[in-house]
Amino acid sequence: MDFSDLIQTVLIYALPVLFAITVHEAAHGYAARHFGDNTAHMLGRITLNPLKHIDPIGTILMPVMLYFATSGAFLFGYAKPVPVRFDHLRNPKRDMIWVSLAGPASNFFQAIFWAVLLVVLVGTGVQERFFVEMARAGILVNLVMWAFNLFPLPPLDGGRILVGLLPWRIGQQVARIEPFGFFIVLALVLFGIVGSLWLRPLMSLGYSAIDLLLTPLLALLR
Repeated sequence: MDFSDLIQTVLIYALPVLFAITVHEAAHGYAARHFGDNTAHMLGRITLNPLKHIDPIGTILMPVMLYFATSGAFLFGYAKPVPVRFDHLRNPKRDMIWVSLAGPASNFFQAIFWAVLLVVLVGTGVQERFFVEMARAGILVNLVMWAFNLFPLPPLDGGRILVGLLPWRIGQQVARIEPFGFFIVLALVLFGIVGSLWLRPLMSLGYSAIDLLLTPLLALLR
């Protein structure tokens, strides 16, 4: 990929990625406030300002380095997690599930939004490649974040959902993995286990669900 193609790719993905990260983290904070924890609200993290959620290393440096190191074959990154005091929630075990689910759910709804935009652009004859590719990137980025964050291992959202669903004693044992969970997940990603056994099947399901949801709109624009 030459430099001009790289710049175009960055511009196509920039807006979808910023929205995907920002809305995901803000959704966690909003859900936490709804269920009784004002920590994120007091720290100004319930906001659509991406600067509040970007981690210089995890959101910028790591993905860029991995992109060049692997020629775009492998990307990984993270944002600054929204602080949530689960012990401040009105019903910590139950509400933990909803707070954790809020982030991935926001990404799935954003994927639907970008899919609607893509259908409308194509259906109305818009041929501008930049906007069409941005809409496709928005679907892809958000489905990746939705599926990846649902992986059932703390500190990912799916791991916290699992802790909330399990009986208390077993859930506490799973929660003890959290300090090492990031490194375990990273190793599973590097060995292709997360991609082949989790991301691809779940994303395929996500694409199928979106296709089904957009069937009436597709019929209308034909």
